[in-house]
Amino acid sequence: MNGLGWRAGWRIARRDLHLGFRGLRLLFLCLFLGVAALAAIGSLTAAITQEISDRGRVILGGDIEIGMTQREAGLGDREAFGQLGTLSQTIRLRAMAQRVGPGRGDGPPAILTELKGVDYAYPLYGMVKLRHSAYRAMDTHHAVIGEALAERLDLRRGEAVRYGNATFTIADIIADEPDRLGEGFTLGPVTIVSMDGLRRTGLIQPGSLYNAKYRIRLNPRYDAASVRKDWEKARANEGWTFKDRDNAAPGANRFIERMGQFLSLIGLAALVIAGIGVSNGVASYLTGKRSGIATLKVLGATSVDIALIYRMQVGVVALLGIGAGLFVGAALPPLVVALAGDVLPVSPGFHLHPLPLLASAAYGLLIAFLFTFPPLARARTQPAAVLFRGAVDARSGLDRRSIAAMGGAGAWLVALALGTARDPLFSAAVLGAVAAVLLLLLGLGLIVSRLARRLPRTRRPLLRLAIANLHRPGAQTAALIVALGLALTLFVTLAGIETSLDAEIRNVVPKKAPAQIVLDIPAVQQARFRSIVVQQVPEAQINIVPVLRGTITAYGAQRVADLPHLPEGAWFLRGERGVTYSATLPEGSDLVAGKWWSRDYKGPPLVSLDAEAAKTLNIGVGDTLTVSILGREIQARIASLRKVNWDTMGFNYVLVFSPATLESAPHSVAATITMDQRRDAAMTRALLAAFPGVSVIAVGDVIDQVGTILTQMSRAILVAASVAILAGIAVLVGAIAASRQARSYDSVILKTLGATRMQLLGGQALEYGLLAAILALVALALGSAAAWFVIVQVFDFGWAPDWPVVLITLAGGALLTLGIGLAGSIPLLSVRPARALRQV
Repeated sequence: MNGLGWRAGWRIARRDLHLGFRGLRLLFLCLFLGVAALAAIGSLTAAITQEISDRGRVILGGDIEIGMTQREAGLGDREAFGQLGTLSQTIRLRAMAQRVGPGRGDGPPAILTELKGVDYAYPLYGMVKLRHSAYRAMDTHHAVIGEALAERLDLRRGEAVRYGNATFTIADIIADEPDRLGEGFTLGPVTIVSMDGLRRTGLIQPGSLYNAKYRIRLNPRYDAASVRKDWEKARANEGWTFKDRDNAAPGANRFIERMGQFLSLIGLAALVIAGIGVSNGVASYLTGKRSGIATLKVLGATSVDIALIYRMQVGVVALLGIGAGLFVGAALPPLVVALAGDVLPVSPGFHLHPLPLLASAAYGLLIAFLFTFPPLARARTQPAAVLFRGAVDARSGLDRRSIAAMGGAGAWLVALALGTARDPLFSAAVLGAVAAVLLLLLGLGLIVSRLARRLPRTRRPLLRLAIANLHRPGAQTAALIVALGLALTLFVTLAGIETSLDAEIRNVVPKKAPAQIVLDIPAVQQARFRSIVVQQVPEAQINIVPVLRGTITAYGAQRVADLPHLPEGAWFLRGERGVTYSATLPEGSDLVAGKWWSRDYKGPPLVSLDAEAAKTLNIGVGDTLTVSILGREIQARIASLRKVNWDTMGFNYVLVFSPATLESAPHSVAATITMDQRRDAAMTRALLAAFPGVSVIAVGDVIDQVGTILTQMSRAILVAASVAILAGIAVLVGAIAASRQARSYDSVILKTLGATRMQLLGGQALEYGLLAAILALVALALGSAAAWFVIVQVFDFGWAPDWPVVLITLAGGALLTLGIGLAGSIPLLSVRPARALRQV
């Protein structure tokens, strides 16, 4: 017998498909949620990275940037820079801004800012936007200041602000600094002065910490990337940093890409979880169509015809769900940008980004195919007699062709996830963990069903009914355990992440942090500095360390410039880093290998290296390390390895040299002061009066900034995890829907035998309660492990969950899922006997 064909099959499918997708709404909802989350995250990440790339010249301030610390380029180098195009020099350093004249409130006496000296060519690209006037090159005695500085010191146009030994008249307030993102992380608002005005402050001294940057607007005949590579190769030993317009803000790009990848994987996990809901929803829909499918087979419809009709129906609804998800996902990024305000590094406009949308659509199609195939395959392969007896003789086996097709779809899904990932190993770990959790829960469901069948019969009717529901024909125990387990695991995971992020600031940092960090103290005036601090706060604890900057140019025989890519985790190889020297083991470090040099050591250069850095570079005690400091390469032998306690917010250095190696180099010292934070203002006044050039960092302000970043990160995780939780709840709804017909039949029989509605509902509540109790410990273990992985391995924070909050969240999640299960059971109590019995 010939098949129906596409046209006849579509006619039957269209007539049978309800306009409101009745029975397939769960399919639509699950695919919509997962695809919308993936499309929104991918589009937002692409929009931000594309905006940074498009504005590369403006963000960088030129086509090429050459940077150096604690020194400026020589005349010959500047002439060489100028031959490439138009040259602009800027110098940026941290400095204390002090209000001149009486204040109008109880604000701070001074605040830490970023003081930026610019020449007449600045900016080469873009424009500095001011609140009241147009920007023009300033003279020696005027400055433009950031809005945050104007607000905190209550400063206005025409008033004065003091830096070091110089006083400036405020010409205007900065509304936009074009190269702000390219400057990297800052601890305060910016003030822009002329280069001569900066030198008038007296803040630039031998050993002072400042960054000199040379931006070049290249002549058209030069290629930015080629010029950068040539200069990097020629000056690999100088300790300079190089950027071009295509890599204007590498730190921001890395953060956005990593956060986008992490959130995308959460979205993919949500889509995989939602796929189970898809499977349950389609199974429930086809269960309701069982008699119709059997009738079609009796009338001569082939298995191919059945597959064609119902795949068309499922395919139409799946495509609509995926299409709606893509539409919402593409439209969400502008809304997120508007709500985020200044949180994002740039504010991209609305653009369609085809690649993330295509990837999201592909994910949706593969998930739809993978999870709708089993119920469709069973409907296609089961004989009519089995379908008519489905309520009491359900068969769930799949033929080999169906298993092969599902395996192929799963392989394509994994290949897509790994092929589009920035870190395939990380993506593989996440997908493997999700698959392992699903298999564990599925296996637990089968075990519970078998154990329930072997338990002795209890005399309590409700308990006996609840236990029987776990193993009766057509029972959805495995699906219910997967659904409940996923939902409870996600609740625990979210609670563990949230409370650990809160503890990162609330518990760890304040207990160990000093009150102030003071920079740019003249090395020859350490004794005077100590006496002033002790005079203000006799009980203050002071830690003083030398401060220099250096670039690791080689380790062992490997030159860093020759590496095609930096090793994973080798952040300390990117540009210049702080270095110091010490006769004794520094505070906040523990010696784990080698030995420390003697106090009077005067031999060849020795260095102590952070143990994690040594592990990353695969080097150890006895190997050599080459570091460029102030343009001079120093090759030192690694004498020891240290475990550095980075969470102290004190002075922690990857590299600590023997004193004789660096003590003759021009440098300043820095200090931490541990004291009552209520003395901050008085201490700041005393230090600035004695040392106008120092920078005082209030650690409390730094903690607030870190807290803000963590809060933003927590909110992003919360939003993404909420999608996964909704998907988990959808799985639960699908599992309940899949067993609707069997439960309707049981409900009618029990009511006929005299059971009341409350007894039936009590049996359902006891069943779900038993499952929740069984799953509580499993969800606690799985959710805690997932939260630990996110906090420790992904974000590198301390693992410190608030266990009472986690347990309360678990109990609340159990009650919520129990309520959802009971709410889904209430309609079954009103099913009329005749209707239920006709469907069997």
